[in-house]
Amino acid sequence: MPYRPKSTLEQWRILQAVVDAGGYTQAAELLNKSQSSLNHAVAKLQTQLGVELLEVLGRKAQLTAAGEVMLRRSRILTQQIEDLELLADNLDKGWEPEIRIATELAYPKHFLYKALKQFYPLSRGSRVQIIDTVLTGTSEIITQKKADLVITGMVPKGYLSEPLYVTRFIPVVGANHALATLTSLEQSELGQQLQIVIRDTAVKPQEHAGWLKAEQRWTVNNFEQAVDILKLGLGFCWLPDFVVNPLLENRVLQQLPLQQSSERLVPMSLLAPQEEALGPGSRQLRQLLLAIHDK
Repeated sequence: MPYRPKSTLEQWRILQAVVDAGGYTQAAELLNKSQSSLNHAVAKLQTQLGVELLEVLGRKAQLTAAGEVMLRRSRILTQQIEDLELLADNLDKGWEPEIRIATELAYPKHFLYKALKQFYPLSRGSRVQIIDTVLTGTSEIITQKKADLVITGMVPKGYLSEPLYVTRFIPVVGANHALATLTSLEQSELGQQLQIVIRDTAVKPQEHAGWLKAEQRWTVNNFEQAVDILKLGLGFCWLPDFVVNPLLENRVLQQLPLQQSSERLVPMSLLAPQEEALGPGSRQLRQLLLAIHDK
């Protein structure tokens, strides 16, 4: 006899919501359902499986050991269903109406613009949305699948990517900063200086990348704002080569003469968070972008 499932996807989605929200009351508000219906769904799921998944301690529902294992597997299942439905929707629509590209600020956009110029005659009217991201904000875009293509300096575990470019980050100050006259500088000396940093675009940023040891920091939204502050003779900043090179040549900025780690190399890669659901337009644009870097 053919196998007949004991549980439904809806039951697993409800269980996930109860755990993620921290309880039945919160999950009911999130799903716009009654608390009793969620209680019934989870209770029925446990009965059908013959396994206790949740235990209520006080007002909070917590997973049992068996529940933790089952929940992890259920997330894979529900994600696969979402991916399958997205693929079906993509196949039904054919060429996608909008293509979303998320790109690290540390990637030189003139490469992307060149690819987009080649793509335009082939685009069939597709709208293109370019999303600027920084650090863990880029990782969030990938894991939450909020873009079709992502150019990133940090590839999360479990994703395949194609190399594009290596960005050199250089420590610089304004030409009129006191450090600009030095011929040698230890990293420890930077700890007492004002550091200009670029804001992480993540909802929950994690400061695990870059040199962030200065006691005093000012945070800005982009490289242009950082340069404007540096020109005033305030602070130092690690900036990408394609931003600072012309400013160094014109002596607007000065590279700090660090004795160790005088630059940081960040490999930029291209990936598709949902490869199985990637539309034909996104695939075409990806190939054009890769071809530009192959030249």
